[in-house]
Amino acid sequence: MAPNLQLFSRTKQLEKQIDNFFDKLSESAVVYRLAVRVYLKEGVSEEFEERLVRVNKLETEADHLRRDIETQLYSNTLIPDSRGDVLGLIETVDQVMTLFEGSLWAFSIEKPDIPDAFRPGFKKLANMVVKAVDELGLGCRAFFRSPHDVPAYNHKVQLYEKEADILSTALKREIFDCDIDLSRKLHLREFVESIDSIADMAEDVADRLAIYSIKRTV
Repeated sequence: MAPNLQLFSRTKQLEKQIDNFFDKLSESAVVYRLAVRVYLKEGVSEEFEERLVRVNKLETEADHLRRDIETQLYSNTLIPDSRGDVLGLIETVDQVMTLFEGSLWAFSIEKPDIPDAFRPGFKKLANMVVKAVDELGLGCRAFFRSPHDVPAYNHKVQLYEKEADILSTALKREIFDCDIDLSRKLHLREFVESIDSIADMAEDVADRLAIYSIKRTV
């Protein structure tokens, strides 16, 4: 008989909270992508600010869930063999949501003036970053129920992260080849790198997830 690799055979409340936590990640990715699209089209509009507020709320809710999960794991002595890995995974995924929030705050505060020629590149980059995060979320969910499936999701995270790097490099080349002030070029580069850093973080979390899943399947 195959071993039961599910972590939640007797911890349904914890399972529900962790599922809810990863729901926050998925929703944050969707709202982030929409917010960037709105900014590229309209700048800091009312709709953009609404998206920013939503991402802030999701990140705050995720923080509360993370603390509740930590409390349950320690106070109720749940899944002791995997407790450290679960906490590490939750904490690093929370950092991805923090990057979503920070990126949108930067748009709201600094209001970068993005020329029309670069807007498709910014849109493609944001889309690719969100794809990496979406696959990370699926991999994280698989870790708790079917850890053998994690490598397939992690492979997609890596693919999307590499594509994001290609897009960000091309976009930065275009920016520095164009005829605008150097200060404006540097400002735009910062925003390219801040978006790309979200995919980098997703890959970092996927690397940790790979180790965690191996420990559960050996």
